[in-house]
Amino acid sequence: KSQTAATLLPAVSFFLMHEKKAPARKLIEEGAIVALATDFNPGSSMTESMLFVLQLAVFTMKMSIEEAINAATANAAYALAKHEEVGSLEVGKKMDVVLWDVPNYPTLVYHLGINPLQFVIKNGKIVARDGNLVIQERKA
Repeated sequence: KSQTAATLLPAVSFFLMHEKKAPARKLIEEGAIVALATDFNPGSSMTESMLFVLQLAVFTMKMSIEEAINAATANAAYALAKHEEVGSLEVGKKMDVVLWDVPNYPTLVYHLGINPLQFVIKNGKIVARDGNLVIQERKA
């Protein structure tokens, strides 16, 4: 069994208007490690929105919400060989987390066209609030 992660880019198929999508469902059913990414690239996927990628993964690639969230977090960290330090909320790991203002996690995927971002926390510090960057004062 391979320990290689298949990193899928659902926004690429969307951006290029391809009907054929990566076989996420088949890969998952065969036990593959599936990660999701934006491929932020002006030629094939001009989006940096991981929320949009989650939505596309669920609606166009037949992933469950839980599979898509796992693929965008823990499995993405694994694909980058960073899973020992990031990718999940565990004691001893760096605290990188996005907090959304939604009543439950399925709303992230099913409520399209909004940005419910409340906070972005990077290395334990708030770096964005309500969609705006938070300016950190530098120590002299």
